[in-house]
Amino acid sequence: MVGRIINNDWSAHLQPLFERDSFQQLTQFLNQQNANNLCIFPPKTDIFKAFELSSFQQTKVVILGQDPYHNDYQAHGLSFSVPDGVKIPPSLRNIYQELEADLNITQNPSGNLQRWASQGVLLLNSALTVEKNLPGSHAKIGWIDFTEAVISLLSQHKQNLVFLLWGAHAQQKSKLINPSKHLILSSPHPSPFSAHRGFFGNKHFSKTNHYLKIHNQQTINW
Repeated sequence: MVGRIINNDWSAHLQPLFERDSFQQLTQFLNQQNANNLCIFPPKTDIFKAFELSSFQQTKVVILGQDPYHNDYQAHGLSFSVPDGVKIPPSLRNIYQELEADLNITQNPSGNLQRWASQGVLLLNSALTVEKNLPGSHAKIGWIDFTEAVISLLSQHKQNLVFLLWGAHAQQKSKLINPSKHLILSSPHPSPFSAHRGFFGNKHFSKTNHYLKIHNQQTINW
């Protein structure tokens, strides 16, 4: 079974999604993958870590990734993040570079973004699992239905969130977000292939904090 015990207020919001036919089919697929001894990332206990670390009530920023890292030891349930001690991937290195240029924050030697999640940054991938060495391999097995429902829930039931949509894939989700209630910040993806086309210089971190501040919310200590 896909581990999905979430010990905060997300549990009530997500339970109807867990009961959908699409999620039941997703669970069956993942169980079959495990039965076939295929290597799936992240570890089962980390699949829903983004929700565990940023409760529904606490969430005020959403950073949307595509799917988990597909190499050993990288994926741990948070978009763009890697555990302590793991080499920082190129996209995250570029995120840190923009953060330094925007807010003069020295680049962190660790790629672990749990410190962001603990402040209400939901680090959400569109697909929450992936097969080893096969990027995008679980993108069409039910996760999209689940994560798009999550984005819609946030848009409908929260106020004054900031959605950071980096790259064309993430920007497709803008249709799920009410722009009169929330701030949507879009730019090219931080990947080395596209960061120089407008990710660098987007100033999304300072813009996020400005928006939070004018709406009487605690800013993020990036």
